Amino acid sequence: MTERTAPVFIRQAGGGEWRIRVHVQPGAKRDELAGLYDESLKVRLTAPAVDNKANGALVNFLANLLGLKRSQVSLASGQTSRNKTLRVLAETEPDWSKLM
Repeated sequence: MTERTAPVFIRQAGGGEWRIRVHVQPGAKRDELAGLYDESLKVRLTAPAVDNKANGALVNFLANLLGLKRSQVSLASGQTSRNKTLRVLAETEPDWSKLM
């Protein structure tokens, strides 16, 4: 990892790969970051938790925040849970301060 310290909800999983622990609140009034929840990044999404809509919205939201392509962010685990792990692939470490 670089000299920057990643937040508690992020861990490096190998060269160019990171995992982000997320707690999702679907059906919110707006898409936004909502701080920490049990050492996970809490994200509120307007998308409902049906037909995989919230998962797709989560990937899009975080990819946009980090300035990455959607294909660089994917759901690693938690398909049907509020607690999810996202996989981030990038040649250089993303600017995690955008998630604070």
